Amino acid sequence: MRRRISGRRGRPAGVPARRIRITALSAVSLLLAGALTACDSGTEDPAPDAKASATATATPSGTAAAAASAAPVLPAALTGQRLDWKRCAAPVKAWGSAAKAPGSRWKCATMKAPLDYAEPAGESLGIALIRSEASERSRRIGSLLFNFGGPGGSGVATLPASAGMFSTLRTRYDLVGFDPRGVAESSGVVCRDDQQTEKALRIDTTPDTPAEEKTYLEDAAAFGADCARRSGRVLPHIRTTSAARDMDLMRQVLGDDKLNYFGFSYGTELGGVYAHLFPARVGRLTLDAVVDPSADYAGHSRNQALGFQRALENYFKSRGISAKTGTARVVKLLGRLDRKPVPAVGGRTLTQTLALTGIFNSLYSERSWPYLTDALNAAERGNGSGLLRLADSYNDRDEKGRYGTAHHSQRAISCADTKGRVTATEVRSRLLADFRKVSPVFGPYLAWDLAGWCADWPVAGEHETAEVAAPGAAPILVIGGKGDSATPYEGSQRMVEELGEGVGVQLTFEGEGHGAYTTGNRCITRTVNDYFLHDKVPASGKSCS
Repeated sequence: MRRRISGRRGRPAGVPARRIRITALSAVSLLLAGALTACDSGTEDPAPDAKASATATATPSGTAAAAASAAPVLPAALTGQRLDWKRCAAPVKAWGSAAKAPGSRWKCATMKAPLDYAEPAGESLGIALIRSEASERSRRIGSLLFNFGGPGGSGVATLPASAGMFSTLRTRYDLVGFDPRGVAESSGVVCRDDQQTEKALRIDTTPDTPAEEKTYLEDAAAFGADCARRSGRVLPHIRTTSAARDMDLMRQVLGDDKLNYFGFSYGTELGGVYAHLFPARVGRLTLDAVVDPSADYAGHSRNQALGFQRALENYFKSRGISAKTGTARVVKLLGRLDRKPVPAVGGRTLTQTLALTGIFNSLYSERSWPYLTDALNAAERGNGSGLLRLADSYNDRDEKGRYGTAHHSQRAISCADTKGRVTATEVRSRLLADFRKVSPVFGPYLAWDLAGWCADWPVAGEHETAEVAAPGAAPILVIGGKGDSATPYEGSQRMVEELGEGVGVQLTFEGEGHGAYTTGNRCITRTVNDYFLHDKVPASGKSCS
């Protein structure tokens, strides 16, 4: 989802200008409470003149758009490489993760991929993989790749922690997670240190005065410069189209004729882009919590405002409180915090932005609603600790004040993907009133985020909207949830339409939560498992409640 809150793709980037980018990771990490693990790798060294090199690399001769329009022939050194699977070390920190290695059934490896697919025989980078082999080897179908969203989420860290949800699929598939390029152990983007991030999180993300607006926009632009300085080598090469090409290289290296894939949230966009680039190589693909491929830069944020407002209203209705009354209550609380933050745990304070972050984090899953109730009640009494803890979980801040870098990757990938750029003037004159009407709670935050998210970004965006048309591809299962907060249901309908006739198969979940399969709903679970394990394609339009 986009982050604006972890949406079009996924969640706040750990800096004031951030989005709810679409990611199933927020719901998963909140429930798994830090059980994530991964293999080790490295991050990029700072590049003194990275901004210049990043901008230069993004010239027409080397753009991802040019690479996507051609089918690069990869050298045999890449397509024929043999992976060296070994026991996994503790992970690079990812959303909600702890530094703990997975069990013995998991093995890790690094796959080489072209840094620039326009020059496939040139410089390479490493893509971190993790695998647990199928338990019924005689009935093995092949590999099943996962992406849990973001962009910026580590599959190497998330898959072992959430593997219990996919134990039935593991009977006949090797479960394979990976860190997409620019993420965690795959040349992960690093832009700021913990102190810089902590300072940035104190900035007002819904500025009310010229001074607040100036501070907000200056920091937003500085974030891009920080990314270029520290990670400029990879910034032009971490677009979703390149990640999709990496998945096809994985398919070949893993020995599969077709790609079998399970994508959540932003992972649905990645899966759709793969299907567009390689329709003949589509095996069994499921897209859950679907990003709207027809929405542009501003449209994704507006969709998220709508989705999170719906989820908030459903939360209040579940407590016997009208949507109007509940919304007014939250708006009042946020207004108070904007004027004066309240004390919270560890001598810190709860600001308006941190409170908002805590609220939307708890709306990813219905199972998180009790935490929201306690946190709201406490905040109204002047104790911000509950909402601050929820915000810290979303911002990937541990008890020692250390932050993960998934938010850095999220922002870098999304800004490299989209051409959308919005000015503060456009926000004030055209967007703010509309977004506030859609959601009095989340609208102002998401409208201002448009002006800051990709401000002065050092790499040009690739497209207005993602291309997912996949004529001739095998049927792709598309799951939309009526109560999905970060990726509203309408996005799944648009995905089915854009995949093309006979390709997209609509499956509807009549429940709450960002992602349907991970809720444990028996109808959804059975339908998806039958599709993956027995190639049973349901009738498009099937509904599960």
